Parts: sequence; structure tokens; C-alpha cells
Amino acid sequence: MKIYTKKGDSGDTSLYGGERVSKSSSRIEVYGTVDELNSFVGLAASYGLSEKGKKYLRKVQELLLVLGADLATPASKKNRINRISDENIQFLENVIDDLDENLEPLKNFIIPGGSQAGATLHVARTICRRAERSAVKCKKTEDISELTLKFLNRLSDLFFMMARYENKEADCREETWKPDKQ
Repeated sequence: MKIYTKKGDSGDTSLYGGERVSKSSSRIEVYGTVDELNSFVGLAASYGLSEKGKKYLRKVQELLLVLGADLATPASKKNRINRISDENIQFLENVIDDLDENLEPLKNFIIPGGSQAGATLHVARTICRRAERSAVKCKKTEDISELTLKFLNRLSDLFFMMARYENKEADCREETWKPDKQ
């Protein structure tokens, strides 16, 4: 099977189910950003994560593939695909809670950085927030699930907690922001 089909050469692509749309559509923008995020998560995973981090990120990458398929399929379509569910969101919340148990409470803003894994997870958080903003915009005109918005919101929180956790595991002190009082 060849990787290229030549069907997208004129600037359009297919949604799941066959409908053709412009590659500049807001739906394509959202799931393209989710694809970018998943690739960045793969990069983060290559930087010597803790065992817990590896396990959680693998599941997150699988859920990002589900999210991409969900976003590529209008919510009202009854196609047989996995969609983001309340259980997936609960998984993210459980991971956040698990990681939080091992971290000091926040008292200041954190300057993103730290270990390679931690810094990369901070970048993943910002890409996730961009995907979320794009999804909110898309929701105004496209048929996408409310659960995708909730999932992206929770996922960015998870990346923040994972960055903190991986920096702690790597014995990398978090730099906190202390604004000058003027």
C-alpha cells in the first residue's frame, strides 16, 4: 500500500466516513494540532521518563489517537469508532490525583523547564492548550463532542502535573516565579 493517494493535492481531505473538506477547515486544524501534540508526547517519552511516566504517557498517546478519530468524525455520525468518553476523562483525573500525591503544593507560578522530559512536557501542555482553544473555536461551527473540550482541558492539566513529577523524579528543582514588587 502506498502512503500517498494524491487525493489531497488540491487542498482538501476526507473526514472519517468520506466527506471531503478543505485542509484549512477548523476541524482539520484541531485534529492536526492533536496529531502534533501526540508527536511531541512521543518526543517527551524518549527522554528517560520514570516508569510511572512511561506507563501514563503510553495510554495518553493511545487516547490522543482516539481523540483524533473523534474529531475527524462529526459527533452526530454513528460511525463505529471509539470516541472520547467520561471514563477517559476520569482516567486523566485519576492520573493527576496520583501524581499530585507525590508533589509539594504550589505556592508560586512555575517557570517551565527542568529536565528534558519535564521541559518537553511543559511544551506538550502549551500545544494541548492551543488544541483546546482551536476546539472551542471549531465547536462554534462544527459538530464536535463536548467531551473533546473537557478532555483537552484535563489533558493540559495532566501534562503540567507530569512535568512537575518528572522534574522531581529527575531531581531537578522547579524554578518558581517571584515577581518583583515595585
